Amino acid sequence: MATLCRPTVCVPEHVITMEQTLDLARSVHADHPQLDLALRLIRNTGVAKRHIVRPIEETLKHPGFESRNAVYEAEAKARVPAVVREALEDAQLRAQDIDMIIYVSCTGFMMPSLTAWLINTMGFRTDTRQLPIAQLGCAAGGAAVNRAHDFCTAYPDANALIVSCEFCSLCYQPSDLEVGNLLSNGLFGDGVGAAVVRGKGGTGMELHRNSSYIIPQTEDWIMYDVKETGFHFKLDRRVPGTMEPLAPSLKDLAKTHGWDAAALDFYIIHAGGPRILDDLSKYLGVAPEAFRFSRATLTEYGNIASAVVLDALRRLFDENGTADAARGLLAGFGPGITAEISLGSWTSDRGTG
Repeated sequence: MATLCRPTVCVPEHVITMEQTLDLARSVHADHPQLDLALRLIRNTGVAKRHIVRPIEETLKHPGFESRNAVYEAEAKARVPAVVREALEDAQLRAQDIDMIIYVSCTGFMMPSLTAWLINTMGFRTDTRQLPIAQLGCAAGGAAVNRAHDFCTAYPDANALIVSCEFCSLCYQPSDLEVGNLLSNGLFGDGVGAAVVRGKGGTGMELHRNSSYIIPQTEDWIMYDVKETGFHFKLDRRVPGTMEPLAPSLKDLAKTHGWDAAALDFYIIHAGGPRILDDLSKYLGVAPEAFRFSRATLTEYGNIASAVVLDALRRLFDENGTADAARGLLAGFGPGITAEISLGSWTSDRGTG
């Protein structure tokens, strides 16, 4: 079976703390009629610090969408190769062993995708399949795992590389004064990650089954307005309550596989915010501690969009993994409102690390 190997995740060197975020909100939006509400919501995120690709002084400026997208491309090309090399090394594979690259990002745009650049500059074969995923937002991390699983199921000897590149700070819009947008300014961070799904061998999460679910009539709850100034993030106030209708989809997938979603050994969950994790804990019937990896990512990095599930899984690896055959669930949530869900069990392949 296909195995999701140890991810590599890297965050930029520029740091902004919670207190700095609050101070900026007070100074930049001093006259906002709902400033106190925005400050309270930002405090409640539990984000202690975030990492951004540009110093905060530059981030607060808006030189235009063209300039920002140029930064996105330059930073992606500067930062992605290192995480790719480490992910390949952890999976004990070479670039030539990869049969498909899945690139996920919702914070900038390139055509051709960065996949073409990676193939041309990092030694991947010229017949490597390319699958860019640009419009699933935070759910794209889970979707990438599922599409890699599908590919390796169809081609059992194949290997897939997942790359996530999210520079959320490049979507900062100083003219947007909605409370949801002000909250996002204190929640999202930047990060890049990569992981290999091996068709055979490897240590990590052996993937058994996956599914997708969309909550009907919620497509405008998380969305972009695309304007001359770029991507304007829109967040409906009902989003934090979406775990109640989504939790049954996780339970159903586990039940289909003969498992109980409330009695698994590990959980790798997208950390959209603390209430998402609290509610999912409640509706799945698992202890809050079960989501400790996701909470750590949220606290230390903020919501790094599609890279969250990769970082949460990395933290499980860094805790020395878990017992062989331990059962787990991975889930990403994002626009739609969409859930991308995977079931798997831990496997240790002594021959491949």
